[in-house]
Amino acid sequence: MKIKWKTHPCIKRYPGNPVLSAKDLPYRSLLVFNAGVIKYQGRYVMMFRNDYGQDKKITGRNLGLAFSKDGYTWQAEKNPLNEDPDHPLARAYDPRMTVVEGRVYLTFAISNHGTCGGVAVTDDFEKWEVLNVSVPDNRNMVIFPERIGGKIVRLERPFAGYLRPGDRFDMWLSTSPDGKFWGESKVVLATYQVPWVNNKIGPGAPPVKTEKGWLTVFHGVDIDSTRRWGWEGNWNKRYCAGLALLDLEQPWKVIGLLPEPLLVPEPEIEYEARGYRDFVIFPGGLILEDNGMVRIYYGAADTVEALAEASLEDLLRLAEKPPEIPLKT
Repeated sequence: MKIKWKTHPCIKRYPGNPVLSAKDLPYRSLLVFNAGVIKYQGRYVMMFRNDYGQDKKITGRNLGLAFSKDGYTWQAEKNPLNEDPDHPLARAYDPRMTVVEGRVYLTFAISNHGTCGGVAVTDDFEKWEVLNVSVPDNRNMVIFPERIGGKIVRLERPFAGYLRPGDRFDMWLSTSPDGKFWGESKVVLATYQVPWVNNKIGPGAPPVKTEKGWLTVFHGVDIDSTRRWGWEGNWNKRYCAGLALLDLEQPWKVIGLLPEPLLVPEPEIEYEARGYRDFVIFPGGLILEDNGMVRIYYGAADTVEALAEASLEDLLRLAEKPPEIPLKT
């Protein structure tokens, strides 16, 4: 694959990557990826998508939980979270987590009648209340870690199946008074504003609050129609992680945008460039530590979960330039 962009030098991949993979689970697993990661009640919590099967053929999927004391070494629970067909999160996948007012909010995708996005809440990772499931087609939702203007706020990427030639997926924002009813939707960032994208963009990890704005790591996709990569056999997309800064009080306003990708799947890094879907980085967890270090947890090649780190100071410096192309409304 021709690589025009490279991972920014401020990003340091964890040398022990991947931090979680199929071999680490005590139950059937083929792919572990697209995880949400938070710090909650003194420990790190990861909820991940687990696809299982044999001979590189996927036959099913569920959600798993893992916990860590240091964010590097993870211990998975003995059983999947939602394998029971009567579980509130049955058939959910691609989880993202945020702590809001002391409670854990989960966003997820579910594909029963079209692709929908859901919101659930828990206090203990055992009892779950599903607050909302959207109509088709929506997914990749992430919730901000505090109310803004009294509202719960989420970023999302509509996933329409009725696109016309040339249509693309953009990143949107919606608000809710209670997590159940969502509206006041606005476009936040469009694909044409991101120079390295030719297909779609959308949320990655829930934003982190800083003095300069909401630090946001998103996903962006470019397509090379001449190639096919990975076990899947029909994959021609590259996923990279981008960086943006949103206004603290009006988070639908992008006040800063890194014009090139932040984190790029590198050909020489096996766990990013080779897997079920080659050349994929999908950020799902963003944690700001007390010492100013930011941890970025990401799915790699749709096969394993990995970790990269950077300083908050470096990320804010990179994201401080406004978008070169204004949003058309």
